[in-house]
Amino acid sequence: MPKPYPEEFRRDVVAVARKGGAPLAKIAKDFGISEAAIHKWLKQAAIEDGARPGLGREEAAELLELRKRNRLLEQEAEVMRRAVAYLSREVNPK
Repeated sequence: MPKPYPEEFRRDVVAVARKGGAPLAKIAKDFGISEAAIHKWLKQAAIEDGARPGLGREEAAELLELRKRNRLLEQEAEVMRRAVAYLSREVNPK
């Protein structure tokens, strides 16, 4: 996986692309990145600005963390259910 570009670099590229003075292909060539990266960054910037519906970076990170926490809690609950079932079964006297 390629190393991510710094946030400041992304903001600069998005600002240049939003000015609309040059086609995205030229901007991509000038900055040494792909057009797809610029499209992705523009889309994410629009989401962050509220101009487009979707999850921002912070919200996506929070959602990921909450899903991990939920999975952990579900596993803990399953362990507890099994423990209760094991400990509550009847013991057959001989």
